[in-house]
Amino acid sequence: MKDARLTCEGRIKVPYKWYVGETGSRFFTALRDRCEIWGTRCPSCNKVYVPPVKNCWQCFRHLEEWVPVDGSGVVESFTVARQPDPMFNLEPPVIYGLIRLGEASGSLLHYIGEARPEEVKVGMRVKAVFADRRSGNILDIKYFAPHRD
Repeated sequence: MKDARLTCEGRIKVPYKWYVGETGSRFFTALRDRCEIWGTRCPSCNKVYVPPVKNCWQCFRHLEEWVPVDGSGVVESFTVARQPDPMFNLEPPVIYGLIRLGEASGSLLHYIGEARPEEVKVGMRVKAVFADRRSGNILDIKYFAPHRD
């Protein structure tokens, strides 16, 4: 008797929209319209969150103070992807870095461009390069480039 269990491979595309909320909308609007990076500051512990959050992760206070954050920062960690990523259509190698911007308390994960993998180092200064055509998402920052003094 043959196995009655049949399997079939396939792909289902499920389109969706995700609302980023009031805080995310304000952040992405500033990126899109003014090429500015903003964070939220906690009045209790003075942490600055980029991307901004509505409540402090340390003390859980509601955050209402918005502060501009410099578009330059420091690479805290990085990795190199050597396989193609069909979602973003980037040719490998692609360098992903954790970037600490200005006075931010945490890091922002993003691409590092204008550099070869062997040039990237922890502690390297980088600056945001904004896309020519922006649409209100994190890719309005095209990548972070080495800050050449």
